[in-house]
This record gives sequence, C-alpha cells and structure tokens, in this order.
Amino acid sequence: MKANYKNWMPKGMIAGFTAAFAVCLVLTLLVRLDWLRILFLIATVVLAIVTLWTMLMYRAFSYDGKRQMSRQIIDGVAEYVKLPEGGRCLDVGCGSGALAIAVAKRNTVIGIDRWGAEYASFSKRLCEDNASAEGVENITSFAQGDAMKLDFPDGTFDAVTSNYVYHNIPSSNRQAILLETLRVLKKGGTFALHDIFSKAKYGDMLSFVKKLKEMGYEKVELVPTDNGRFMTKWEATWMALSGSAILVGKK
Repeated sequence: MKANYKNWMPKGMIAGFTAAFAVCLVLTLLVRLDWLRILFLIATVVLAIVTLWTMLMYRAFSYDGKRQMSRQIIDGVAEYVKLPEGGRCLDVGCGSGALAIAVAKRNTVIGIDRWGAEYASFSKRLCEDNASAEGVENITSFAQGDAMKLDFPDGTFDAVTSNYVYHNIPSSNRQAILLETLRVLKKGGTFALHDIFSKAKYGDMLSFVKKLKEMGYEKVELVPTDNGRFMTKWEATWMALSGSAILVGKK
C-alpha cells in the first residue's frame, strides 16, 4: 500500500471553478442583451484565469508530479524538529499526516486537525492509513483538535510543529494562535512553525519575534522560505505564498 497525502489544492475546488467557467461561457454565447453578454464575458475570463491557477497549483503541489513542492516543504520543516530521546512532538493541523509522519520517522508524534468540510478528503483515517503505509510506529495518535484552544496542559510536548495551517483560521490575531501552540511546549522544547507570515495575515512578526525573546525564548528566528529555500520568489508570487517562513526557536 502506498501513502496518499492528497493535494493541498482540493480537486473539488478545481471542479467548482471549471463548472462555473463553463456555465458563464455558455451564457456569454446565448444571451441577447449586449450589456449582459459583456458581464458574462468578464466573468468567463476571470474564471478561466482562476481555473488555470488552481490547475497549476495542483500540479505543483502533487506528491507524484515533477515539482513536488509539498514533499520538499514537508521534509524541510521536519528537519527543524529536534527532540530528546523519548520526547514527544505535537503537529498542529496535521491534514493528511504528511509532516507528522515525516517527523515520526525519527520521533514520537501526536497529530491533531479539525478536518473541516473545506478539506473533506483529509481525515483521521487517512492519516492512520498513511502512517501504516509508511511503516511508521511512533505516531501516538491522530485526533480531532482546535488550534485556537489546544486540549493539552501547559508544557506537555518537547516540540511543536505546523505547516501552512494558521493562515486558514479566521482570526484578527493570529499571533495569539501561535502563543497558544507555544503554551503546550515544555521549557527547553523547540518549535518549527511554517506559514505565510505576511503583515496582512499576522501583523508585525519582527515585533513578535522580539516579544518571544523578551519572554525568555531562545534562538528565535523567522527563516524565509519564499526566496529559494522551498520555492523561488516567482513561484511564491503567482502561488500567493509570498511571506512564507518558518518560525523556529527554543522555549
């Protein structure tokens, strides 16, 4: 059995935009009123561009394709996770289990996710099947969880990690979500949190890094990944991933 990590660009989204494009194209050809035809023509062009974008994103993120950006990112983030012998890691927003499994090949990991309707093809069962396919036995569990309110006591884990999760959570203060993740980290534990840390999504992250250092965190650094580490600047631009970086450090 081969692991199936799915694709970060859902097929359902591609199908939805494709269908909308087809409908608008047909209406553009059928309507009689000039002003209405122009409106449908504009919508058709916009939907054609969006549909093409989703297809290119799917191709880039495919684990079986040529680019395999998802695999490169997962392996790259996993390298930052450092655990003591017998230590445990929490992967927040584990999705299909890719990052949790990559880390668990060397350490013990718990993965949590809300597995919402917008990513219906991702599930706890999928994570468990993928772990089994990879022959990974260090996964303690996959469980339903809320990144905004983690169901773990303070200082539970030796490491915490996450990959492209927090920017998907509707919030006016995503820095608070980061602090909630760091809350469950033990003193001396390490963190590797990868996301789109743009000012629009997170506010001033340089000030946040400074704040963590003032709180006693060590070796805190925001490592850019949109400049050639995981993707080129051009890829980051057209894929709407500009600002991608890994927040790393030690508590």
